[in-house]
Amino acid sequence: MKQVYDASKFVHVQDINISKETAKLLETASQVYSQNHSGRTWYGRCIFLSWYCSLGDCTFCFRTTQKHKIQHPKGSKRSMGSVLLEALFCRLFKWRIEFLTGGYGIMPFPQLLEFSKNISAVYGEKIWLNLGVLSENHLEQLRPYVKGICGSMETLHPTLHDEVCPSKPIAPYDKMFSNLNGFKKSIAVIVGLGDTIEDMKYLFDFVEKHSLDRVTIYALKPVPGLEFKEGPSVDYYVQWIARLRIRFPQLEIIAGTNLRRSEEVGYLMKAGASAITKFPATKQFGTKKSHLVTSLIEKDRFFISNLTELPDINWDKEINALDISEEYKQEMKDKLGPYLAKFNNPKDSDKSL
Repeated sequence: MKQVYDASKFVHVQDINISKETAKLLETASQVYSQNHSGRTWYGRCIFLSWYCSLGDCTFCFRTTQKHKIQHPKGSKRSMGSVLLEALFCRLFKWRIEFLTGGYGIMPFPQLLEFSKNISAVYGEKIWLNLGVLSENHLEQLRPYVKGICGSMETLHPTLHDEVCPSKPIAPYDKMFSNLNGFKKSIAVIVGLGDTIEDMKYLFDFVEKHSLDRVTIYALKPVPGLEFKEGPSVDYYVQWIARLRIRFPQLEIIAGTNLRRSEEVGYLMKAGASAITKFPATKQFGTKKSHLVTSLIEKDRFFISNLTELPDINWDKEINALDISEEYKQEMKDKLGPYLAKFNNPKDSDKSL
C-alpha cells in the first residue's frame, strides 16, 4: 500500500482535536507504515480464562477493586466450552487471537496447558499467551500450542512501574524474555499512567534489547474508585503509537480501543497501528459502533476481520469437525445459543467495557 495520509483527509468525529505537531507525526508514521506493511488490518481478540488475580494491587486495574474481588473470587474461571466457542468465533470471523490471558494464580499449570492445547486446536494454529512469567519447563510443555509470549509490562519507566505495579516487578519478565528461544516476543503497555513522551525511551530500549516482534499499546481506561480519573487525550495517545512506528518500521503494533474511544480508530490507523484490540466485538457485533470502527479502518486499509455481518454458518458441522473431545464439543453447543442471540439482535450501547 503506497499511500501518504495528510491532515486534510482526517475523519473528525465528536470534535477530536489533533495538534499540528501530532498531525505531522501522523503523516510521517503513515508513510513509514505504507512503506513496510501491506495494509491488511485486523481485530485482535484477547481471550480471558478468568478475571481473578492473586496479586490484585496494580493501582489502575479493575481487579484491585473490592467489588471485583467479590464477584471473581479465587478459583473462578470460565468454562472450557465458553472459551473454545470464542476461539471458534475468532477463526470464522477472522479475528486474530491477540493472546490468551487472565490474572495471576488463576489455575494450576496442567489446566492452563489443557486450555492452550484445545484453543490452538479450535483456532487452527498456535496462539499467544499473556499469563505472567512462565518457567522454562512450562514453556517447553506449551511449545506445541504456543507461538509467542506477551508480558503485560504496563509501563517500562522503573520508578513509575514500582508505583503502579508494586507486586509485578520488571526483572523477572526481563529474564524470561532473555530466554524465550524459539518463541515470538511481545509486551503490552498502557499510556496515561503518569508517563511523558520522554519516557518512551524506556519502551524503545526494551523493544531493542529483546528484539520484540510486537507491542500492544492501550490508552488508560479509568476505573471508578481507583487513583486514575481520566485517560490520555487522543493527541497524546496517537503520538505514542506514531513515534513507536517511526522508530520501529517493521514492528507489529496493536492499538487498544473501546466503545468510548472507538471514534479515534481512524487516527490509530494513521499513526501506523497494525491492528486494533479491546473493542467489545461479541457484545457489539453488528451495532452502529461496529460499523463505525469498520468504516474508519476501511477508509485507508483492507480490514480482514468481520465485526458487522453474521455469515451463514452450520455451527453443528463446524463444532463436530473439531479435533477436541466430545465433552468439550457438547459444552460449546450448550453455550452457542446465548451468543448467537446477541449476534442476531445487536443492541447499540454507550457503555464501555
